[in-house]
Amino acid sequence: MENNILIYQVSEINRYIKGLLHGDPRLRDIRVAGEISNFKHHRSGHMYFTLKDGNSALRCVFFRRENQRCPFRPEDGLGVVTHGNISVYEPDGVYQLYVLEMEPEGMGSLFLAFEQLKKKLEAEGIFRAELKKELPFLPRKIAVITSPTGAALHDIVTTLQKRSPQVDVLIVESLVQGSSAAADIERALDLVNRRQDIDLIILARGGGSLEDLWPFNEERVARAIYRSDVPVISAVGHETDFTIADFAADLRAPTPTAGAQAAVPERAELLARIDQLRDRCFNALQRRMQQEKQILDHITGERFFRIPAERIRLSAEYLGQLSFQLRREMIRLMQMKEMKLAGMIDKLENRSPLKVMNRGYSFCRDEEGGIIHSVKDVQVGQVIRLTFIDGRAGCRTEWIEEDSIVDER
Repeated sequence: MENNILIYQVSEINRYIKGLLHGDPRLRDIRVAGEISNFKHHRSGHMYFTLKDGNSALRCVFFRRENQRCPFRPEDGLGVVTHGNISVYEPDGVYQLYVLEMEPEGMGSLFLAFEQLKKKLEAEGIFRAELKKELPFLPRKIAVITSPTGAALHDIVTTLQKRSPQVDVLIVESLVQGSSAAADIERALDLVNRRQDIDLIILARGGGSLEDLWPFNEERVARAIYRSDVPVISAVGHETDFTIADFAADLRAPTPTAGAQAAVPERAELLARIDQLRDRCFNALQRRMQQEKQILDHITGERFFRIPAERIRLSAEYLGQLSFQLRREMIRLMQMKEMKLAGMIDKLENRSPLKVMNRGYSFCRDEEGGIIHSVKDVQVGQVIRLTFIDGRAGCRTEWIEEDSIVDER
């Protein structure tokens, strides 16, 4: 043009300014603190909001790919520290902060996520005490959901065997740490609920950091516990550790061992309770007989009964005989019930798989965890897992011979 005056298109200006911003190393990697306002979570998954302080505001975008890694939920009024880069959105000519990471100001992101989820589920009524299911007094079969290699499993099985050896235990293997653990725990809970023979669930793992225990703070685990038809004991971490699963469960135990203790009564305590009930029954009967005797003595003292005193005396003797027979029969009946209960407990103990394994037996599983029932299910070279009372062993099949052990006997 005349006088060599340069005229630029709008897009050229925006592109030029964008290049200037990209060329500034401070704007390519910058942290900005402020309060979130005008927050919008678009159906595409992207988040749009404004960061503001007392004097200014800055438009921000937090793309879906990056915000999926954010453990808490951004919301209006929340003070945050963002990390990202400043650039220009060319179609509008507006510069904005492209957020890569976000942390809550003044607290950890995991702690904030914990509090947000706890508040959300509490508002839905998932933690209400009146919705908690009552634990069975004498469960016949207990499912233990935990890692097969953790110390928690050993503590639980040992405690259950010591307190109530007649109880059957189903071990449901699950991840208890890592990004895939929450989904695996949910799968295990739903799997157990599809069975008809489980009376109680113990969800357990040992102690660890907040990050280690985080799967038990996931919403999907809390909702799986809430919809469980089988009562759930949460036995996660140590006494000072609290998780969302603890609040959702029907009972929170401070440790895996305490969870097993809460699940079943000790046999000695049960027998002592029976003795106590028997004594209470006998004493109540004694008191009632004494009251009836006092009433009878009062009646016989009346003028109307003085003449047939001999008849009353005979009736009193007969009453004494009946009382003696009744006491004797009560004692005999109590002894028979006690012997029957002891016999039932012995039968349950003899049928316990743990007792069988104590005699040196073990069982085989394939690599997928399925039970191997026959030598026909095994191939040469196949890796199998042997489970003993005190641990597991991996083996490889060297040879196969079909033979009937029953026929040899």
